[in-house]
Amino acid sequence: MSAVNVFVTSPDTRSERRFDLHITIEQLKGKLELITGIPVENQVLHLVNSLDDTRPIAALSEDSRPLGYYGVRDYQAIKVDDLNPATSFTGQLTDTSQVDKFELTEEEYSKRADTVLAYKQRMKMGRFAEKEANAAEEAKEVAIPVGSRCEIESNEAGLHKRGTVRFVGPTKFGTGGTWVGVEYDEPMGKNDGSVQGERYFTCAPKYGVFVRPEKVKVGDFPPEELDLDDDEEM
Repeated sequence: MSAVNVFVTSPDTRSERRFDLHITIEQLKGKLELITGIPVENQVLHLVNSLDDTRPIAALSEDSRPLGYYGVRDYQAIKVDDLNPATSFTGQLTDTSQVDKFELTEEEYSKRADTVLAYKQRMKMGRFAEKEANAAEEAKEVAIPVGSRCEIESNEAGLHKRGTVRFVGPTKFGTGGTWVGVEYDEPMGKNDGSVQGERYFTCAPKYGVFVRPEKVKVGDFPPEELDLDDDEEM
């Protein structure tokens, strides 16, 4: 085996990657900087058994050692900690404590005529739609297994939105029927697996998305690798 599939986790990211076992820890850190946003000099790497079992197996601390030296196996995880968050963006992507919020009570919101809720009421969309139409939509069977790899239809040429199916079924949002919840490999999504306060699955912020089944193609779609030029691997 010359390469392994592993999960990479950091304070702001989680993804699945494939790495050559012959690259050095120093080269690996260069790749991880592009994935996590944590500068090489601030990275502390630990190998853990899985995303659920985060007890350290080994510290990947010797820059000159190849990754394979540490006995890395498929679907273990590399945990990337930041020694100096003040010099990077660690935590800032998910910290909304300093953001001023404009809030309306539910009663105030329901009385306004320029809202999405008012538009849906006028157009009989969502929970305001005809019950017969919703029932017909919900009756459709969808053969998309949870846990399968998939690629999502994109309007941008050459853009592959790949990920893993995490949810299939009806939701409390939208116009009824079946929705497919996907955890993207990259932060190209819109949520963390929850919508309007209702959780359907769990993933990192901006990695989750819900789409209609017809936009989902299930198959053998491995995570995209970051290919760096030789002069970038020092």
